[in-house]
Formats: sequence, C-alpha cells, structure tokens
Amino acid sequence: MYKVVFILIIERFKQIGGFILSFKHTLSIGLMLFALFFGAGNMIFPPLLGQAAGTNIWPAVLGFLMTGVGLPLLGITAIAISGGDLEKLASRVHPIFAIVFTIVLYLSIGPIFAIPRTGTVAFEIGAAPLLPTEIASSSMSLFIYTIIFFGLTLWLSLNPSKLVDSIGKILTPALLITIAILVVQAFINPMGPLSTPGEAYESAPFFKGFIEGYLTLDALAALVFGIVVINAVKEVGVTDYKKIASATIKAGVIAALGLMLVYISLAYLGATSPSVVGNVDNGGQILSKSAAYYYGAAGNIVLGLAITLACLTTSVGLVTSCSEYFHKIWPKFSYRQYAVIISIISMLIANVGLTQLINLSLPVLLVIYPIAITMVFLAFLNNFFNGSRYVYIGGVIGTALVSVWDGLVYSGIAGEKVKQILSVLLPLYNEGVGWIVPALIGIAIGYLFSFKEKKQQKIQKYKKVS
Repeated sequence: MYKVVFILIIERFKQIGGFILSFKHTLSIGLMLFALFFGAGNMIFPPLLGQAAGTNIWPAVLGFLMTGVGLPLLGITAIAISGGDLEKLASRVHPIFAIVFTIVLYLSIGPIFAIPRTGTVAFEIGAAPLLPTEIASSSMSLFIYTIIFFGLTLWLSLNPSKLVDSIGKILTPALLITIAILVVQAFINPMGPLSTPGEAYESAPFFKGFIEGYLTLDALAALVFGIVVINAVKEVGVTDYKKIASATIKAGVIAALGLMLVYISLAYLGATSPSVVGNVDNGGQILSKSAAYYYGAAGNIVLGLAITLACLTTSVGLVTSCSEYFHKIWPKFSYRQYAVIISIISMLIANVGLTQLINLSLPVLLVIYPIAITMVFLAFLNNFFNGSRYVYIGGVIGTALVSVWDGLVYSGIAGEKVKQILSVLLPLYNEGVGWIVPALIGIAIGYLFSFKEKKQQKIQKYKKVS
C-alpha cells in the first residue's frame, strides 16, 4: 500500500515538474558531461603546457584552467539559463543570425571538423603506435579503423536515452582509471625535477596558459553539449525549467572538477618529463614516452585505451547533439537517420588526415570562437541591460570585425599586412585576444542605443498618459 502511494506521489511530482534529481543521477550526468568534454586534445595539451612551463607550471595551469575549465562551465550555465539551447541564446542577437551561427557551429564541431578529428586522433595516437610501421602508415589501415570507430560511435548514439548509462556509468570510470594509471606514478615517482620555463612561459605564464586553454575548444562544445545534459535531466522526470537549469549547472560543476583534476595531473606529468622524454613539440609524444618509461610496452596499450575512450566519448556526444539539433530544425529526417548520415560523413572526412583537418578547421574556429565567448558572457549580464538586442548586436559586431579578419589572415585570403596593422591598432592582438576591446566598445555602443530607446519609450508613454 505504502509503495503504491509513494509511486503515485513520484508520478505526480513528475507531472508538475517538481521531481528532484537525486545525487546519484546528478553524478552520473556530471560524469557523462566530463567524458563528452574530455577528448584526445584535452589529454595532449596539458602535458605539453607543463613541459614548456617548467617551474612556472602553477600560474600557467591556473590560466589554462580559466579557459579550459571555466569557460566550458560558463557555457553550460549560459545555455541552462537562456532557454536550453544555443539557438535561443543566439536569437538574442537576431533570428537569422541565430540560425546561421548555430548551423555553422554545429557543422564545425560536428561532421566537418571535430567528429572526424576524434577518429583520426584515436588512430594516430591510440592505434598506430601499436602497429608495425608499414601497416600504420597505410591509408587502408586508417580507413578500416575509422569504419570500426564510427560504427561503434553510431551504435552508442542510436540510443540517446541510454547515453547516461553507457557513458556516465561505464565509459567514464574506465577513462578515469586509465588516466589514473598513467599519472599516479608521476606524483609517486617523478621522472625528474621541474625544468626551466620555455621562452613563452618565462615572463607571463598565466596569460600564456590562458590562451592555450582555447585549444581544448570546450567552450564551443559546451554550447552543443548543453542540450544533451538537459535531455538527460528530462529523462529522469524533471520538467520544471528552474530545476532543469539547476541540475544542468550542478552536472557542469561535477564535470569541471573532473577536468580540473585531470589537467593538473597531466600538466605535472609533462613538467617532470624533460629529463626522460626530452623537449618535444607534441603532447602525444610526452604521454607515449612517459607511459613506456613507467610501464613498458603495457604503458602504450594503456595510453592507447585512454586515447580511444576519450575520442569515442566525445564523438558519441557530438553525433548525438548534432543529430538532435538537425532533426529539430529539419524533421524530414529522423534522429536515427541523422546519426547515420553524420557518422558516415565523419568517417569519410576523417580519412583526409589529422594535419589537413586541423589546417582546415582553424580559420573557421578563429572566427566563431570569440563570438561564442562574447555571447556567453552577455548571457550572464542579460538582466543588467534588460536583454537589449542592441547590446548583443554591438558585442557580436565588435568581436566579428576582428575574428573574421583573423580567420581570413590564417587561411591566406588576407595578407600579413592586415595582421601587422591590427597588431599596432588593437591592444592584446599579438596575444591572440585582440577582439576583446572592440567587443567591449560594441557592447558600450549597444548599451547607449538601448538606453536611448528606453528613454524615448518613456517619453512616448508619458505623452499618451498626458
């Protein structure tokens, strides 16, 4: 009898949106989000930063955490408080901009660039070192591997309601265990003393680490993964907007804590590695040689497993997010059909090769990344300026004036003369964040327009009353 009453009460809470997410569910969703964020690039960049920073590791890591962890958490929070998806946030600028920007972002970190990269990175770092050289260098090997990799991605993505179980409860613990096996020895038995800081980390290690955090691309991924987390929260019966937002933010905090601990560990591993590994230009080499130093041949197997799991979880999350979004805006195809199409396209593009993919993606990312950051910060200030569209438009235009030119310069369309001019005119341009000042100017101009419009509305209202 009591059991029946309890079930009826729970069902009633679900109906009115009053269902409270348990800590167990919140933890599972948080672990899922951590795994979705944590791709192979996230494993490669911290060790390289640690080795280059040397004795200046801690300020460098702090800067890296600001952008590699802080911005993704802000992104998830911005999506949660602004209505649940990127398009709603971008529509505060303009409805047409929202559609165009959202599609470009989903394609960029979806089937055109980011998803294919998970397959190529998993092969080149996780599988190729374990294969004979002649086999690893064969294009057929990459082709066969990507068929298997994206086939597994598709299988996991076809059941989005099981995403929390398959990633949050299974893949994430396995990923964390493999990472722990790699880094625990770095603290117990360091390979050597901290090295002398490289030139880039000698004078301003915090700011250099801050810029390096951009490379994780997780601030963009946060705008995409937000919908995955929100849907996972809804799956357990939460329907109230405020409770969904609260649960999403809590899951974001759990993911952020996990990322922070892993980044610190991997950076320390890199900082203690030069005496054994030597100074290298690739974080993957640091991980590979460190694994071999501590565990021999078995170390490379453990590393390969960690890289593969990291790539796989990110790939599943991106395929799921992209499929759900494109099904929403064009429901002619089902979610399952989109998942199949995106997986196939990603598999084909992955065979272009990792270097080519990075070169193709960087100009686009240089354009959209600063715009995304600007919108995220404006989402938190939304109440301060009453959500005025002028402020969003001003901020985005100010940011885009610089970010678009950066993309054109990198792609070779615009010459180096443009870069030289901007480096003289714009503060912080040489540090890679020259868009900040124009964004602030655009926001200020937008605020003045909104203030003027509000004043005119008050005058008109007063005239009607009188």
